[in-house]
Amino acid sequence: MRTLTPAQLAERLDDRFRLLTGGSRTAIPQHRTLRAVVDWSWELLTEAERMVLRRLAVFAGGASLEAAEQVCADSGAGRQVLERWEVLDLLTTLTEKSLLLTPERGIPGDTAGAGPDLPNAAGERQPRFRMLETIRQYAHERLTESGEAETARRVHLAYFTRLADTAEPHLRRAGQLEWLAVLEAEHDNISAALRTALAVGDTTGALRLAAAAGWYWWLGGHKAEGQELLTAVADEPADVDDATRALVYGLVTHFMSSGRNDAAQVGEWIRKAHRFSRGVRTGHPTLAFIDALDAMLQGPAALPSAFEPLLTDNDPWVRALSRLQMGKMRIVVGQDGPDVDAYLEGALAEFRALGERWGISFALTELANRRATRGEFVSACELYEEGIAVVSEIGSAEDIVALLSRQAQLYWLAGDPDASAAAVAEAQHRANRVAWPFALAELALSRAELSRWRGDTEQALEQVDIATTVSGGEAGMPQFAAAVHTLRGYLGTDLEQAREHHAAAFRAASEAGHSLLVAQVLVGIADWALRAGRDPEAARLLAVSAVVHGVPDRSQPDAVRVERTVRDRLGEADFTEAMRAGSKADWRELAATALAVWPPDGVPARDTAVLASWSHESLPPET
Repeated sequence: MRTLTPAQLAERLDDRFRLLTGGSRTAIPQHRTLRAVVDWSWELLTEAERMVLRRLAVFAGGASLEAAEQVCADSGAGRQVLERWEVLDLLTTLTEKSLLLTPERGIPGDTAGAGPDLPNAAGERQPRFRMLETIRQYAHERLTESGEAETARRVHLAYFTRLADTAEPHLRRAGQLEWLAVLEAEHDNISAALRTALAVGDTTGALRLAAAAGWYWWLGGHKAEGQELLTAVADEPADVDDATRALVYGLVTHFMSSGRNDAAQVGEWIRKAHRFSRGVRTGHPTLAFIDALDAMLQGPAALPSAFEPLLTDNDPWVRALSRLQMGKMRIVVGQDGPDVDAYLEGALAEFRALGERWGISFALTELANRRATRGEFVSACELYEEGIAVVSEIGSAEDIVALLSRQAQLYWLAGDPDASAAAVAEAQHRANRVAWPFALAELALSRAELSRWRGDTEQALEQVDIATTVSGGEAGMPQFAAAVHTLRGYLGTDLEQAREHHAAAFRAASEAGHSLLVAQVLVGIADWALRAGRDPEAARLLAVSAVVHGVPDRSQPDAVRVERTVRDRLGEADFTEAMRAGSKADWRELAATALAVWPPDGVPARDTAVLASWSHESLPPET
């Protein structure tokens, strides 16, 4: 041991039995190697104790009593029969012999401890049993030698598929916290069961578990892992019904459309889900939304009515989310009116009645953004605070980062830089534990905007670079490209380079076709026109931006600044005339003329529409 470097030790840790072969030559043989010590302990076990210990090796992250009884007592083909009532006594004996750990008998400082007792599916508290990794590796070798490994794997997979399937509908009701805790305790087992199934070619089992666990990954702060596993299994050949296949495709769509992903890929996932969901009329709520998502592929004009048929669905959660989407889609396409607030407030009331915290937070966020648009920043911050508190209960770290990122901007706009800095610090603290790239990109873009408002160009550009890096670039993501290029256009000191960035943002916004995004890009172009001394054009661009948005957006300080400056330069009469002309103009022509570019012909805006639908971080208002 003393002759190895740390790197050499690390290379050998996976084979710990061969590594630890040193020690005193005067020691008795069974203590001269780690392998001999474990062999010696194994030989002292009864055959029943050996069966339990080796079968427990299929678990990752420990086993509840219920799960251990199911897996260890199962009398599958080729396995020796062990009655379920025997398992608890054998677990107790193995714990007393220090081959298993429980919370009461864990090793201080041992990160492989058993963890806390948690309720089982019936709500009863029960102990968890776990092995040190050294013992688990040894037991797994013995499991393989026994010929029981494949049977144990299948029983383990079946148990956790049933558990996830049982928990799944409760994740959209008031009991979601209790069931999330149950699934979180089994996170490692669920992940290991699915990954192992894929590794051995059990795609049917993997697909069924993915369908059951998808919403848990979404709510429980495992978005990156959930997207990885769902996309890995979605297209695999498997003996599953169309509803299960459509559900997995629908879950992939949900994950992919909730961040800055390739719009064409999202559209393809929707088409796959729609193809398999035809004729399926009952089942998971995700299936209910597939027709609406498919309708959205037709373009922005289809957005306001896409979710209307679901307002009378039998599932109250589906009705609540559909009502929220009815309001949000009107905002996206610039159709402002009292019905927007009515939809959002109605959705919030329905989610509160259900006790569904993700939906409550989603609705609060949309209402907060409405208030921010009207310049009610303090009130908007209060709604964000409530939304953050609610979603924190379910542990969705990615959503918390996105909400804090936007709240930091609103605090700044409300004139509270200390609260803004605190929100950024908390977002960054939480982001350090998040693997979801789009939450990290949201935070970086928010910090870039805040730095720009403070006049710190260097820091702003650094954060833009970070956002681009963590999101993997701009390819296929017009919303992200528009946000990044608009920021670079604001920050550019060279007018020609700034013009090129605003032109790129204009092309991306044209492709996306979302009114909010277009309006934000138009404000950026108006700022460039102002810097170039083209004041009437700046006024016309501001006016058409408000028309596209549906209402003047007071959460955009650049719009307020440009309007004040142009009004002072032109005088009231000329400013009013320029604004009148702009309000009647075509936004594409105004922007193209100002930038000396022409809008691309035949740009497909259909597939990008769905990217505005699902999450706190899609179509951010901070650009």
